Amino acid sequence: MFEGIITPIVTPFHRDTAETINYEAMENLVDHLIEKGVSGIFPLGSNGEFHVLNSEEKMAFSKAVIDHVAKRVPVYIGTGACSTKETIELSQKAESLGADALSVITPYFITPSDEEILQHYQKVANSVQIPIILYNIPKNTGCNISKEVLRELTKLPNVLGIKDSSGDLNNLKDYLEVTGGTKVNVLVGSDSKILAGYKLGASGAIAGTSNLITETIVSLDQAIRGNNWESAEKLQNDIEELRGALKLGTVPSILKRAIELAAIAEVGPARRPVKETTASDDRKILSMLKYYNLID
Repeated sequence: MFEGIITPIVTPFHRDTAETINYEAMENLVDHLIEKGVSGIFPLGSNGEFHVLNSEEKMAFSKAVIDHVAKRVPVYIGTGACSTKETIELSQKAESLGADALSVITPYFITPSDEEILQHYQKVANSVQIPIILYNIPKNTGCNISKEVLRELTKLPNVLGIKDSSGDLNNLKDYLEVTGGTKVNVLVGSDSKILAGYKLGASGAIAGTSNLITETIVSLDQAIRGNNWESAEKLQNDIEELRGALKLGTVPSILKRAIELAAIAEVGPARRPVKETTASDDRKILSMLKYYNLID
């Protein structure tokens, strides 16, 4: 279950004053991704703008994704929040909706201690029965899940994975060392480190770029598993064209615009305060899309 390429899908919005969710676009995106061979769908991650959706929107969107995926691949729902209380509430609701697993980010804005992080995850894990993936992204949360905390969390029966988006291969090595011989899988969360992470022993990747260059990312996974290292190196390097373009704007504005311009799905803009792309941005995005043969 926790292997291969899992796509943290963008949340589509209409271009209306209320910035409402576009469910038809979600269905188009999900169908496209499953057709291209992803191993899982992950709503409400960082690229899914979970931080700007209220609880009602999160659960309505989660239900719609779960219903539309219809067990074709596992669905991982992001239920992390600043408070343990809200995280538990969201996690229990997502479980009741039929989520296959949960992704739980560390509490953000504050900088919790190791003891507080440990107790947070223990309480959340004990509140549900389904599997949990811990989500480590220190550049956004201000704290790193230490290997000592992870060692304790591997003892919980439903903690079955950790996504490391630190971009630090030494941190990833620590996680692989701690989880070795346990039921816990380590997933790469930094798209530039997929090949390196797999070589170290990661079981899969939660790759935001797979929203757009799905074939490239899925082929990378397949090349690594087939020990086709020359092809894997090329595919890993190919990701840089998109990663360079993503620096043009605030996450996930460029990715969403690229999905639109590639005619994959009308996912709309990011929610404000993130601004829409400019005409200059669009020209650069179109050039990037031509590199991947996503447009003529």
